[in-house]
Amino acid sequence: MPITTGFNHVATLTSDMQRTVGFYEAVFDAKVTFEVEPFEGHPWLKIVDVGGGAALNIFEVPEETIIGERRKLGGRGAIDHFAFLVDSRATLHQVKRRLEDAGAEAVGEIQELGGELSLFFRDVDGMELEVCCPADAAPAE
Repeated sequence: MPITTGFNHVATLTSDMQRTVGFYEAVFDAKVTFEVEPFEGHPWLKIVDVGGGAALNIFEVPEETIIGERRKLGGRGAIDHFAFLVDSRATLHQVKRRLEDAGAEAVGEIQELGGELSLFFRDVDGMELEVCCPADAAPAE
């Protein structure tokens, strides 16, 4: 059994804090729990609770300092993508509608991958991400 209990947070970069945080609030009901205003040598940071004890640490940096191509596999940097976990098929379908309503790019179709149902999408910064639930979770209503 692993000594860890899961992920604590994933750090990500944006050039527009309000847009990015607003997206996660609208789609996932995420909540800002902590903020560090920018100061010499440190960018603006918001810690956003995404549930299950996990968070996004979102840093606002100038667009030109974000290296890589977020829309291209292998060009996204050291973290290619991360996945949110939801409890059921119904919640997964709800998130799909919310992503579409929020104007998320490239919202895919729900597919079965191994023992999980998976939905890929791009957030407002173009980062490819995923939402999953167990494949044997209750069917969507």
